Amino acid sequence: MTTSCNGNCACSCSAAAENAGTAKSVDAIAVVSGTGAPAAVTGAFAEAATTAAAVTADPVLRYYIDGLDCADCAAKVEKILSQQAGVRWVRIDFGAGALTLSPIEPAFSLPTITSVVSSLGYRLRLPEGAGGSRAAQETGTMAGKEPRWRRLNLRAARPVLSGLGLALGLLLDQTAATALSPLAYAFAIVAGGWPIARAAWTALKALTLDMNVLMLLAVAGAIAIQEWSEAAAVVFLFSLGAVLQASTLDKTRRSIRSLLSLTPAVATVSRNGVESTEPVEQIIPGDMIIVRPGDRIPLDGQVLRGVSSVNQAPVTGESTPVEKEPGDGVFAGTVNENGLLEILVTRPASDSAVARIIRLVEEAQSRRAPAQQFVDRFAAVYTPTVIVLAALVAVVPPLFGAPWEEWFYRALELLVVSCPCALVISTPVAIVAAIGNGAKQGVLIKGGAHLEELGRINTIAFDKTGTLTVGRPAVAHFLNVAPPDQHDDQALLSIAWRLERRSSHPLAAAIVRFAEERLPATAHGDLSELKGYATLPGAGVSAVIGGVPYALTSPGRSPVASALPENLLAQIDTWQRDGYTVSLLSDDRRPLALFALSDACRPESGRVLARLKAAGVSHIAMLTGDNSHTARRIAAELSIDEVHAELLPAEKAETVQALMRPERRVAMVGDGINDAPALTAAHLGVAMGGYGSDMAMETADVILASGRLEQLPFAIRLGRSALSIIRQNIIFALVVKAVALLLILPNWLNLWLAVLSDTGAALVVILNALRLLNINTLSPDRPR
Repeated sequence: MTTSCNGNCACSCSAAAENAGTAKSVDAIAVVSGTGAPAAVTGAFAEAATTAAAVTADPVLRYYIDGLDCADCAAKVEKILSQQAGVRWVRIDFGAGALTLSPIEPAFSLPTITSVVSSLGYRLRLPEGAGGSRAAQETGTMAGKEPRWRRLNLRAARPVLSGLGLALGLLLDQTAATALSPLAYAFAIVAGGWPIARAAWTALKALTLDMNVLMLLAVAGAIAIQEWSEAAAVVFLFSLGAVLQASTLDKTRRSIRSLLSLTPAVATVSRNGVESTEPVEQIIPGDMIIVRPGDRIPLDGQVLRGVSSVNQAPVTGESTPVEKEPGDGVFAGTVNENGLLEILVTRPASDSAVARIIRLVEEAQSRRAPAQQFVDRFAAVYTPTVIVLAALVAVVPPLFGAPWEEWFYRALELLVVSCPCALVISTPVAIVAAIGNGAKQGVLIKGGAHLEELGRINTIAFDKTGTLTVGRPAVAHFLNVAPPDQHDDQALLSIAWRLERRSSHPLAAAIVRFAEERLPATAHGDLSELKGYATLPGAGVSAVIGGVPYALTSPGRSPVASALPENLLAQIDTWQRDGYTVSLLSDDRRPLALFALSDACRPESGRVLARLKAAGVSHIAMLTGDNSHTARRIAAELSIDEVHAELLPAEKAETVQALMRPERRVAMVGDGINDAPALTAAHLGVAMGGYGSDMAMETADVILASGRLEQLPFAIRLGRSALSIIRQNIIFALVVKAVALLLILPNWLNLWLAVLSDTGAALVVILNALRLLNINTLSPDRPR
């Protein structure tokens, strides 16, 4: 990529910054614009800005960098900043266009860091939520700095002026005023080339050899042999490529950063019946906010009063509005469509769904994919090899009588061709585009390696309850089997209600609803009576109530399983054969009651599984803790290839490992909580509806925000497309380099064609990667 990072700095892409680890805490986060004063980041950005840059829990400062569009730029800035006083460590996230560092007080000087970065030709931008007016943030205006549109115009002016100088020089060469053409060419070189010279000088001071140095040598060499038109053409094409690449890469970064603008800066708060408008950063969990029809919801919360439809598409990707009523959760950034809502705030702005999405996406974008690691290793060998070869080309043939000027010119061509920038940028730009698009469609992919894995998946194992089924089972039958003189129905339902009230399992929720519908409010019992409450993984729950131990489990896991009478076993078997899930309530001596629950398949499950088959998934399995009769009925209804029933969570993980044959790449799809071991065991873990679940955020590799199965074929298609485009980009970049190098030998290449081949190749791979932004949930499924 023979282009600059922005209009001010040009650089090669022969190496990439290594990003490692995840920042688990942020003590201080700040941003600057240009060389202006820092602004403390509060609220949403403070938490959203936490990234994979930090390897310890050190204090962290984070900045967004406008114009960072090649990996070698990141490596150079990282190396220079790491040498500054008061800096513990520095990480550059090329994918997100961000800089993260840990300061050592009191030696750390932010103005010094700002000055160093500005000397490299970059601008650091104040992001949304970091303070300042919303208008200023949207236009890019910061204290004493020009707005973003003006900076873009200045950047674009350089190739325009350079091109005019080149055109004038070529015109003069065709007239009698040929002697004046060097002046026009010199103007073109200065207009477009001074950022190259400044960046080259900075690289040399840092003892690094980058594309700026190579380009400067090539231009200087062309001038030395009086090839003024060639030198001007190189500078013009180089600066033009800089503008085009900067704008196309900015588009991919804005894809995810635009999520920051979803949440309003202020909210209407109601305290003691008095309404006031306050910044969202000042609102804490427990406050009540009011959201009127047509307004965006400013914070995550739970509906207290009101009924409305909420458009959740910006956050979860759901295509249709979701009805909300008291007790339902809502996300910041979603739109209240038709009713006034009073909402109890449950998360601060810094921990909203949108903030968590952005934080995790930027972490994901910084994690290097295997293809990128291969490219970086290749580039690390390729670039110095070609530079040495260029030196030999310039020196060796003239020693044997060959024309010095001719071979010196060929050496200059090699210098221009030597940077494998199109190759190095081919992978990260595709990853940034794919992960950003996935997040906007409600699919969070936690890294380039997981994106590539999505493209290879050919086997998927599904959890049943809540994944393939609706996840809202209902009690169809209740049978009291306790001795008549001990417990009536109300007493048993009260015990069951207290046992299941603290459980998050869908079956537990069904029993709680069933009990609440049949019990007076005063008959529920006191939860404080529970002693020794325990969740039995894959089995149920147990506790001591009134000095008596009770358990509500699957029949086979019950503490009285071995003492069940024949008539009760027959009833359980009958219900299970009919497709019901059976739960048994017992004390420490005898069974007390049976619950038969049913859970229907999701309406879209069959259609989604068919789409997955069409997309190239050859084998589908279902893993469940439910009984085998129910599991087989669901599997037959959905045409599932393989069924495993009555599994504990650990056994699900073992089953996933058994599925992982050499020819298979296995994904596990579950809820991210009960299925955590299986999600971890698979090649790829996919959690359903995970933005509200910390466990899903930590365990899963891919999160389907809305919990809709329709997002899974889209995720598979996105991964396959990304893998295909990465391969296309790598092959194209290698072929272009090989052809350019071969054309040098018969002297069929000149300097401006060398620059054009490199710039053109870089632009082609970027534009090819941008196709990933156009994939959506409506795109056709097809194997790649």
